[in-house]
Amino acid sequence: MTPPTPPSPTADDSAELLPVATPTRTRAALRMLIRPDRGLALTGLGILVAATAVGLLVQPLLGRIVDIVADGRPAGDLTLPVVLLVAVAVVQGLTTTLGLTRIARLGETVLARLRERFVERALNLPADRLERAGAGDLTARVTGDVARVAEAVRSALPEMARSVLAILLTLGALALLDVRFLLAALLAVPVQLLTARWYVRRALTLYADQRVANGAQQQQLLETIGGAATVRGHRLEEQHTERSAGRSRKAVDLTMRSVNLVLGFYGRLHIAEYIGLAAVLIAGFWLVRDGAVSIGTATAAALYFHSLFGPVNAALVLLDDAQSAAAGLARLVGVTDLAEQPEPADGTPEVGKPEAADGKAADGKPEAGKAAPTSVPRQRTASSEAAVAAHEVSHAYGPGRPVLHGVSLTLKAGEHVALVGTSGAGKSTLARIVAGVQRPTTGTVTAPASTGETSVVLVTQEVHVFTGTLAEDLRLARPDATEADLRTALSTVHALDWAETLPDGLATVVGEGGHRLDPARAQQLALARLVLADPALAVLDEATAEAGSAGARVLERSAEAALAGRTALVVAHRLTQAVAADRVVVLEAGRVVESGPHDELRDADGPYAALWRAWSGSRATTAPHP
Repeated sequence: MTPPTPPSPTADDSAELLPVATPTRTRAALRMLIRPDRGLALTGLGILVAATAVGLLVQPLLGRIVDIVADGRPAGDLTLPVVLLVAVAVVQGLTTTLGLTRIARLGETVLARLRERFVERALNLPADRLERAGAGDLTARVTGDVARVAEAVRSALPEMARSVLAILLTLGALALLDVRFLLAALLAVPVQLLTARWYVRRALTLYADQRVANGAQQQQLLETIGGAATVRGHRLEEQHTERSAGRSRKAVDLTMRSVNLVLGFYGRLHIAEYIGLAAVLIAGFWLVRDGAVSIGTATAAALYFHSLFGPVNAALVLLDDAQSAAAGLARLVGVTDLAEQPEPADGTPEVGKPEAADGKAADGKPEAGKAAPTSVPRQRTASSEAAVAAHEVSHAYGPGRPVLHGVSLTLKAGEHVALVGTSGAGKSTLARIVAGVQRPTTGTVTAPASTGETSVVLVTQEVHVFTGTLAEDLRLARPDATEADLRTALSTVHALDWAETLPDGLATVVGEGGHRLDPARAQQLALARLVLADPALAVLDEATAEAGSAGARVLERSAEAALAGRTALVVAHRLTQAVAADRVVVLEAGRVVESGPHDELRDADGPYAALWRAWSGSRATTAPHP
């Protein structure tokens, strides 16, 4: 009786990808990320200014050496300029290292803040919004976009800061030698500006398209590999291979376009260099001929312009990294903004997030079964006989795909309610809405204030065992839990015996690369986290389904113990769970068709009775009546 998972959008043009922030919004988000470290930024910038200014003494000193040689002066006159050159090199090296270190520290701090914010907001995205976008889009942002921003922060940001400072101070030094040298050097600027404009106008769109294409390619691969058994079973290998090839061809085409763009960019820069250097050399020839400057000064001017090749080309070339990083940053900011601003419910007024009795927002702890978002707007009332109530809740996974139709459901404090129905009835969708991890299209969910720290915990059949020790995995639900608390929670769900037999007991590493827990034990671990979280409302969405028949009875006992003394909504995978519930609610095609105790519904010869007969008839022995 597992409901079908809502179809995930394919990674094509019809998929509703996650939004991308505008350039204005991206810049504002970047300023917000940097603001806490303004002092570090100003200090690093100031040190780099000093380092660059000291470095600009090299060209006049070399020019001085040229004048000494040209005038035929004694060799001893070269001692002071040479010593000063060595001193300049040492001082510049030390200050540049210190300044770049501070800028790098700034970049890493901002990057860490961006990652933390992205992960926090991504976990709070509405589940149906992620389903519409597809896993590939979010995966591409978490991996590729974060990596590009990280690369830009670690390499491009320090180099860009140093290059821009070098350009500005070198131009100022040219003006000090003779303003005509500066005017000659500026002849290269129009070509450079036109080159930069030509590149930026094409690069931003191209890199954004490239990121989308990569996300689409990843989505297609995820769908093909994840559903490999189904693909083979329906002989769809050729079709899926062609789709993957099509996505790959599009990604490769965009990559080749970006390569051609970069080649054209470099070619235009070389033309600018030639124009500028030729102009400075010609200006130096005229000025020396007229006696306006010495040969050494003209040499210094030529060296100054030549020294600009590196920083100018670096700054312009870094536009490549900057545009790629900007496109990635815009995609990351788009996700954080989406999580900050809840989606409107098709004209339905938004309601507030859950609040505790003291007025603070309800906690954002991960659910006991897996880390799930808690983004549904919920109202809280000061006192009520109802622990939670859903009023006229409807939901659709897209136009023409309704799942729930005006469902109203009230759970009294301490009541255990079982949701039953055929596949596709909307049970899991309603459970996620009540738990707060999915937003209804219309309707509201209300709950009274809770004195505990946790208001709702959801346990699903898709349980994730986090990498780390068993104790660390349990403490995700309550970080301050003592070992005695952990043992009590495990004992409550009848899991302490096997936990103590692990190689290192509660210190055994579980999860990826650690000790493997079978589905039944993993689910008991999730139920133990529920006990530790101690929520006012527990929602179990087929939490015993993955154990199979052998572990079903054990898990049902564990679930019953975990739910003791708290309000619970249980999506029943087996009707024995409905037998033990205080009330059974039957869903058909997204509507409540029956509600009442098991005995009453079983004897009423309605939809539940039909489900009971079908289920009990499929058992080797008739399920016991209470």
